[in-house]
Amino acid sequence: MGVGRRLAAAAVLTAGAVLVSGGLAAGQGGSAAGTGAAAGRAYAQAVTIHATPVSRAVALKKFVAPHGTLKLGAKGVAVKDLQTRLQELGYVPGKIDARYGGATQTAVWAFQKVQGITPSSTLTARTWRALENPKAPTVLVPNGKPDRVEVNLTKQIAVLYRGGEVRLITHISSGSGIPYCETATWQGKTQRFCGSARTPTGDYKTTWRRSGWHTSYLGRLYNPIFFNGGIALHGALSVPLYPASHGCVRLPMHVSQILPGLLGTGVPVHVRGAFHR
Repeated sequence: MGVGRRLAAAAVLTAGAVLVSGGLAAGQGGSAAGTGAAAGRAYAQAVTIHATPVSRAVALKKFVAPHGTLKLGAKGVAVKDLQTRLQELGYVPGKIDARYGGATQTAVWAFQKVQGITPSSTLTARTWRALENPKAPTVLVPNGKPDRVEVNLTKQIAVLYRGGEVRLITHISSGSGIPYCETATWQGKTQRFCGSARTPTGDYKTTWRRSGWHTSYLGRLYNPIFFNGGIALHGALSVPLYPASHGCVRLPMHVSQILPGLLGTGVPVHVRGAFHR
């Protein structure tokens, strides 16, 4: 099985950004189902996504990891090598610009989690060695459809498959599991909303979506793609290394920019596992 396709995306996520995202969205409607996808396709064309699959043999070919330690904020050839390698393997490091920023950091986190390495923004020898001989993400649904999304709550990652190949692997933050009650003004009335803040496991399909920022009664969601009632895959300004949402699956902003162009309506979404703090 191939391990990825080459991707490029602008780095929009800022490390340490303020949390403004909610988790669940209110109301459903199909009239804008195609707008998010169209916006994603336009964005993808603008940043030149390379859709040619990268076979495992090619992905593992002749990569010699640089020596030394890399930290967030680093610049230079070693960072460019890191970004290029992550892109080859299906992760989404943002623009290949030799600058270790927030977008590259979330790709490093996703890679480390797949490899069984405790995620850190600092790259040491163990992560470099893993980049030379990486493991593919564990398949959660072996007999799944060729086009599908697998959300691994245990590792806090999501994997997009296209044509049976891994197309994209990303860091996520799912429901915190901490019950909440919040008061918000919704539809002209002050109302109180309570919930479990869980991302339920199960088998679902993508339904409606919105392009850009969508306001729900629990916050704002960027380019949301809904798959279980009001639960969506969506961009957020804060995607920490632990479950933090009201129930949605938060994505780094630069990933949510391209996902609508890669993920259609009616595509299976499989949610498995549980996060252990």
